[in-house]
Amino acid sequence: QVQPVESGGGLVQPGGSLTLSCTAARHTFNGYTLAWFRQGPGPVREFVAIVPYTGNITYSDSVKGRFTASRDNAKSTLSLRMNSLKPEDTAVYYCAAGSSWNAGPARHEYRYWGQGTQVTVSS
Repeated sequence: QVQPVESGGGLVQPGGSLTLSCTAARHTFNGYTLAWFRQGPGPVREFVAIVPYTGNITYSDSVKGRFTASRDNAKSTLSLRMNSLKPEDTAVYYCAAGSSWNAGPARHEYRYWGQGTQVTVSS
């Protein structure tokens, strides 16, 4: 069973950039829909980007135009390039692998989750 592991979080000033990575610690991401979620100070864990095995990537409206997700199926890795960061982007960012190849934006559609990596945007 796949085990996602995130890395790359840190402290960034507003307007700065950061890149997150997610790797399959064992098994691979082959065939899975992958996604980035984030959870800020509040209780909601919201989707950031849905990354199909192949095809178009879907972004949340809050990050569209600023964040870019990508995956390397050969290396079984997932990335999230975050530009023009805002304080409201501060959150724990999670990498998730879907229960099916056609998972959407809902948390329950993802079976495998990483432990998360903290991103803090502050001046």
